[in-house]
Amino acid sequence: MTVAPLRIGNSSGFYGDRFDAMREMLTGGELDVLTGDYLAELTMLILGRDRLKDPSAGYARTFLRQLEECLGLAHEQGVRIVANAGGLNPAGLADAVRRLADRLGIPARVAHVEGDDLTARHPDSLAAHAYLGGFGIAACLREGADIVVTGRVTDAALVTGPAAAHFGWGPDAHDRLAGAVVAGHVLECGAQATGGNYAFFADHAPELLRHPGFPLAEIHPDGTCVITKHPGTGGLVDVGTVTAQLLYETSGARYAGPDVTARLDTVRLTQDGPDRVRIDGVRGEAPPPTLKVGLNRLGGFRNEVTFVLTGLAIERKAALVKDQLEAALWEAKSRPAEVRWELARTDHPDAGTEETASALLRLVVRDGDPTAVGRALSGAAVELALASYPGFHVLAPPGKGAPYGVFEEAYVPHGDAAHAVVLHDGRRVPVPPAHDTRVLEDVPAPVLPEPLPAGPVRRAPLGLVAGARSGDKGGNANVGVWVRTDDAWRWLAHELTVARFRQLIPESAELTVVRHMLPGLRAVNFVVEGLLGEGVAAQHRFDPQAKALGEWLRSRRLDIPEALL
Repeated sequence: MTVAPLRIGNSSGFYGDRFDAMREMLTGGELDVLTGDYLAELTMLILGRDRLKDPSAGYARTFLRQLEECLGLAHEQGVRIVANAGGLNPAGLADAVRRLADRLGIPARVAHVEGDDLTARHPDSLAAHAYLGGFGIAACLREGADIVVTGRVTDAALVTGPAAAHFGWGPDAHDRLAGAVVAGHVLECGAQATGGNYAFFADHAPELLRHPGFPLAEIHPDGTCVITKHPGTGGLVDVGTVTAQLLYETSGARYAGPDVTARLDTVRLTQDGPDRVRIDGVRGEAPPPTLKVGLNRLGGFRNEVTFVLTGLAIERKAALVKDQLEAALWEAKSRPAEVRWELARTDHPDAGTEETASALLRLVVRDGDPTAVGRALSGAAVELALASYPGFHVLAPPGKGAPYGVFEEAYVPHGDAAHAVVLHDGRRVPVPPAHDTRVLEDVPAPVLPEPLPAGPVRRAPLGLVAGARSGDKGGNANVGVWVRTDDAWRWLAHELTVARFRQLIPESAELTVVRHMLPGLRAVNFVVEGLLGEGVAAQHRFDPQAKALGEWLRSRRLDIPEALL
């Protein structure tokens, strides 16, 4: 007897994603479960600051507004909703959902997952939360919950939980759970799996990508799945879009989580028809013995000002204003603890517009004392208005400064987090920690493919043959690079080494760069340690989440075999 697949959709990839996506997913086709991912490292900091002002806050309020429009639809269609919108206050959100359902007259059994909050053990943190797995979600669904809200769980747990509940998987079903983890990782960022932010977007008609639909996974009892989207929606699902998302914010072959470690080097992707990609072959291993804990704290205060330098002698103009401002800060005895200058040569010679004749000199300052980055800086900058380089002006005057956050990681044994669920009838049920664990180790380096035979080459951008997607994990950046043919892989595996990466991305020259190979995806994944300083909230660099680092890499030129062009 053939068992029907479980159809799990996604309607949110971050707090602030497309508001109408929940309605689109509920009205666009068949679903069994609809998930929403609202949390990121920065979101936890934002919610933490919200809760300082209002102890009843701390969750994603957008989710409630979406439910107000869509709870009736979900009830009529029998679609269960699972979301991590609870943030720092899942119990508060669960209560708010119950009040909403009562007001709308819609019967809804609401449960929530808790136990991730470890802030009391980290008193210097604004928020400290363990990344829980999916078995709490599974427990809620098995007890009949229609809506499950969680705090900090792994993004993939929103899929592993419903799959484990539906198919009856236990903690030792490592291969099946790993398949669901891979499906969850593809779904978690919404439209990034259906053509959003896709390196090869220019290969497709603009109208196809104007309004990409959100993805869904058809998960089978053996853990294999098909990634697709509702019929008639925009975007596309092909091996390329799925590969891009698989590489996003990952590192090596072992993708660890609280339920299972998924082996990304075993993933097989196959086009299974229009807008359908089959994922199979995934192998799993016992999870590591510890849980990751995300620590968010206030790091101090920051401010910034961007000087516009136009026309000739850009470098000398930059040197003059830097010297003037540094001297003024020293004289005032208020130089911030950290001062960072960046000159972006956005200017063009003999430009046809003033904007394209201008470069941008960005000054960022940080200090534990708000006065050091506030009036002292703004006063020193404004006083130069008539006494500095010709054409002096700024994009915006510096303000009084603002607090910034810092993200750090810690690890605790599974049992340190009191993972539990609170069911719709008020019962609180503990969720046992993983009983079978395995210490993480790097896999042996795979054998390199035979290099391409020697032949003519042409100096050209890497992006003519390779796609990339990049992102952040704390202070580290990852850049996944993949190619679409076996011959291109034979070239890429030998050409794009750590040394070549450092050459193409000079910013990484003094940092630790690790390359991971995934031959089954024709991909290499680079982790650049410390590129993002203390994480996205610290805004350490121009692109604080490294979202465009992959596109910068693709724009760099190197010698590419003409046979690949």
